[in-house]
Amino acid sequence: MAEICPVCGLPKELCVCEEMSKEQQRIRIRIENKRWGKKYTIIDGIDSKDMKLNKLASQLKAKCACGGTAKNDQIMLQGDHRQVVREVLIGLGFPEENIEIQ
Repeated sequence: MAEICPVCGLPKELCVCEEMSKEQQRIRIRIENKRWGKKYTIIDGIDSKDMKLNKLASQLKAKCACGGTAKNDQIMLQGDHRQVVREVLIGLGFPEENIEIQ
């Protein structure tokens, strides 16, 4: 017997809960100036219950070749990486219309 998802009631292979949760999230990508004029890319609006922010932060840091961290339900990357982050999030399955760049 295949395992049944407790949320949607479909077999685990056909479960659409993760995709539905991605479609409901509103993600904001913005720039903040920190100490000594350093720029940080801040990504917030990603639900930490559905996605591990530390794992996503590691992927983004590797793709952008920069430092950063994930805390307080947001990801902070050193430097201005708004376009690269947007492309990576779209590649991970987040809808393009739900990602807002400020």
